[in-house]
Amino acid sequence: MTGQKADKDKMLKEIEKLSFEDALSDLEDIVQKLEGGTVELEESIKIYTRGQLLKAHCESKLKDAQARIEKIVVGTGDKISAEAATFE
Repeated sequence: MTGQKADKDKMLKEIEKLSFEDALSDLEDIVQKLEGGTVELEESIKIYTRGQLLKAHCESKLKDAQARIEKIVVGTGDKISAEAATFE
């Protein structure tokens, strides 16, 4: 069990260095492999775990990007300002 945790921690550190686009590409590759059904069980478990970590990484990157996006608002008296954009 400790070996699995170490592998997951190593995977996580590697994934944290990836850009959103690279992580998404890796995730798409994993989905293709798993859907293809040609991967051995142990390898499937390993890449599924990596896929979960990649998904969380991508979601975190998107959330960070959304937090940085601002929208321009025209207020009373045509006063222009910016505020955080909301996404629904």
